[in-house]
Amino acid sequence: MATRSFTSRRELEQHSFPSAVALLVPLGAILLQALLPRPFPRLAILDLPLIVTIFFAVSRRNPVAGTLTGAAIGLLQDALTAQPIGVNGMAKSVIGYIAASIGIQVDVENLTTRIFINFGFFLINSFLLFLINRRLLGLTNFHIYWGHEFIRAAINTVVALPIFYLLDNTKRTE
Repeated sequence: MATRSFTSRRELEQHSFPSAVALLVPLGAILLQALLPRPFPRLAILDLPLIVTIFFAVSRRNPVAGTLTGAAIGLLQDALTAQPIGVNGMAKSVIGYIAASIGIQVDVENLTTRIFINFGFFLINSFLLFLINRRLLGLTNFHIYWGHEFIRAAINTVVALPIFYLLDNTKRTE
């Protein structure tokens, strides 16, 4: 008679990373995000910290860890940019939580899934930033041009795929 295992998918495929990777990759993404647009203004369209937040959240498959990772990355990003402190922290916390929750349910190693997840999360991030700036901060002059945001989401998705591939090589299965 066949026996059933009651181990959840999350427990089977939860990944961890070496401490150096878990610390240096987000810091590198934040520093590149803060420094690259100065000499190369066109690179301001990229959101490397969001790419890293999504990757670590879906890989760890732990909503609490995803939320904390998003909060830490977002707050550090706010500290190095002209954003009010907490704007990116709040948005990336929500993204980290949702990404980790989806990572539990869906095969996030699949290329098609990664494309949809990244594209969707970039649009959600734009919407969250809009809500935070317009509703919480009361900045009535903050506008989003959704055509630009779709292009931005597509470009960031294309950039995210090779980054995900490179970071996949650093995973340790628990």
